Amino acid sequence: MIAITACDPDSPDARALVDELSAALAAITGDSGKASFAADDARVARSLFVVARGAAGQLLGCAALRPLEGDVGEVKRMFARPGSGGAGAALLAHVEQAAHTSGYTQLWLETRKVNTRAVAFYEKHGYRTIPNYGKYVGRDDAVCLGKSLDGMSGRGGRGV
Repeated sequence: MIAITACDPDSPDARALVDELSAALAAITGDSGKASFAADDARVARSLFVVARGAAGQLLGCAALRPLEGDVGEVKRMFARPGSGGAGAALLAHVEQAAHTSGYTQLWLETRKVNTRAVAFYEKHGYRTIPNYGKYVGRDDAVCLGKSLDGMSGRGGRGV
């Protein structure tokens, strides 16, 4: 069983997970990604920060949603510990449902091309490559992905 709950992004649990994510990203890409997300990003309207826990209460992962522009939300700080038994998929589905409920029609995100595991994960869940946006425009090392939430009901959605 995986339980997903809202969490303050500055809480000790959230910080532990974000620090693990940052270390993993630095090892894979050479950049921790810390400069691309602030705790206050998850404290504005139509945003959230969540953590996933296992049946014994152990931390499994985290994810954030923040507004990007209009009806587009952005997935940030998405992380599941290795061997977490589907926590990544559960977190993403939770964020997608929350985004849909909050009125977003699309979710966008960025990762590095070299992070092939993340790219494959998002593609498996219906995300497709979109033009780089915002600070990622002109960045050859970045890949931006998006997913349409139009027509979403329950926990599914269709790809862009």
